[in-house]
Amino acid sequence: MNLEEIYKNCQAYLEGHFLLSSGKHSQFYLQSAKVLEDPALAEKLCKELAKIIFANSIEFDSICSPALGGILAGYELARASNKRFIFTERVNKEMTLRRGFAVKKGEKFIICEDIITTGGSALESAKIIENLGGIVVGFAALANRGFCAVKNLNTQAKDNAKLPSNIPLFTLGNFDFEIYDEEKCPLCQKGSKAIKPGSREN
Repeated sequence: MNLEEIYKNCQAYLEGHFLLSSGKHSQFYLQSAKVLEDPALAEKLCKELAKIIFANSIEFDSICSPALGGILAGYELARASNKRFIFTERVNKEMTLRRGFAVKKGEKFIICEDIITTGGSALESAKIIENLGGIVVGFAALANRGFCAVKNLNTQAKDNAKLPSNIPLFTLGNFDFEIYDEEKCPLCQKGSKAIKPGSREN
């Protein structure tokens, strides 16, 4: 499966000057919503992701995704795995679990995103699950932006990675894009202004 080709065919592999949800800047942006708007393709991708997780003998009961970006990927992964699905969401900028969702003590979760950059949002969701008595046994995403270690791809974590090293991350592919702090961004230094194409603003 050529994930880069899939993103490009869906006009989801964007080039420009982007402000990421982490606050960092990048020349490239992966707009997974354009990939997941096709139900058949979303199903195909998440079935493949489920196969990878099961091939690594990960036992889990449920999937949890941080809203908004992770919801479609998480739901399709849950459907492919025949597991329960819940999601966390931000209220006053703080990640929380609402809508009557509950976590059983000892319930095993995969935290699923569409894209993992540093893993900050996924980690916030994981902490909520753990605080409620659940156990996070893995992280998953359609793609990794090159910072977190991916178990099935044998990649190593970079300094910006926030996911714990003792819990595996599984993805369909790795996009190793450079990201920059605003004050060190070469695009900013050329006078370009970063835009925010992600879910938190538009």
